[in-house]
Amino acid sequence: MNNSRILVVDDEEDLCEILKFNLENEGYEVDTANSAEEALKLEISKYNLLLLDVMMGEISGFKMASFLKKEKKTSQIPIIFITAKDTENDTITGFNVGADDYISKPFSLREVTVRVKAVLKRTRQEESEQQPEQIAYKSLIIDTIKKKVMIDGQEIPLTKKEFEILFLLLQNQGRVFSREDILDRVWNDEVYVLDRTIDVNITRLRKKIGIYGKCIVTRLGYGYCFEAE
Repeated sequence: MNNSRILVVDDEEDLCEILKFNLENEGYEVDTANSAEEALKLEISKYNLLLLDVMMGEISGFKMASFLKKEKKTSQIPIIFITAKDTENDTITGFNVGADDYISKPFSLREVTVRVKAVLKRTRQEESEQQPEQIAYKSLIIDTIKKKVMIDGQEIPLTKKEFEILFLLLQNQGRVFSREDILDRVWNDEVYVLDRTIDVNITRLRKKIGIYGKCIVTRLGYGYCFEAE
């Protein structure tokens, strides 16, 4: 049996019941609501996944998702939007408000099942790989919550990319990351990035972290790593 709890929110009662029946056959615990207003009266934080219809009454699925993402108790709950719309703008809007996936009507029940399993699996992996609040090497401390780097108690101003590179290398001390690895992890959603961009960021980063700059070692022909002295 699956312990995951799913809430289906759609103004089509028949569709809610069909989804509930099929997802329960997969072992999930499933509740339904026929409007965002009805759903918001429930204890949303107890669910592991939400399936939200986009076009509903006064409160749309987008509006409901936007509200939930602002609340600490519900901000991390994954959301799959279900909609009759299939335009690029709607898809972008969905992902901008925090969607984890997007299913267009009409859909097969098998597709829903596969997407639900994929999102829940990804969520569990992310939870198991949650970052520590701090990682440190001697007096160099990275605060992963506040996104700050401190050396001897003094904050070091880094750009977002510099911070992410330092975090990647320090969290994986001794492991060599190729430029391609760093591109994939730090610039994963950007298309046109040159290898030279990484070199420039590494050079700036080394200067900013002072005595610890020499810990960021270049492995010629391979990439970069953080090595303890």
